Amino acid sequence: MITHLRRALKYFIQITFIFAVIIGVLMLSNMASKDINTAFRHGWQSVQLILAAFAAMSLIYPFFGYGKRQIHAVGEPSDHWKTIEETMDFRGYVPAGETPEGGRKFKLKNGVNRVARLWEDTITINPVLGGFQAEGLNRDLVRVVMALDRKLNSYDD
Repeated sequence: MITHLRRALKYFIQITFIFAVIIGVLMLSNMASKDINTAFRHGWQSVQLILAAFAAMSLIYPFFGYGKRQIHAVGEPSDHWKTIEETMDFRGYVPAGETPEGGRKFKLKNGVNRVARLWEDTITINPVLGGFQAEGLNRDLVRVVMALDRKLNSYDD
């Protein structure tokens, strides 16, 4: 729950910052009035409603933006870690630690990508019955899981 609230707060700050920059640019370029009461139909009340909408979106997004995916693999997990690390390196990830379940955590190498994801770029891979379970940001997880599945399993037989 704490992780969810932390992610929601980060998204709220990010989207509010982007909104403020856009409105600021419009006001500085005289495309919008510098008076909030003139720039928005209902003035500060409109700003409060926009921020409330941002807060609602920020609370909902972590439920849909993060997930878990299964990776099928035959054999012992220890036989696959080298392949997993090579594949994660190829995808732009570096090791970031181990999990209590005997898994590994990976984070993005590129600092710009890390900032763009608000430092919520960690992908955790844990061994489970029948393979591995990967957890992280859905938009990154799909590509990583597909790459790992191709490396760990031969479908050409």
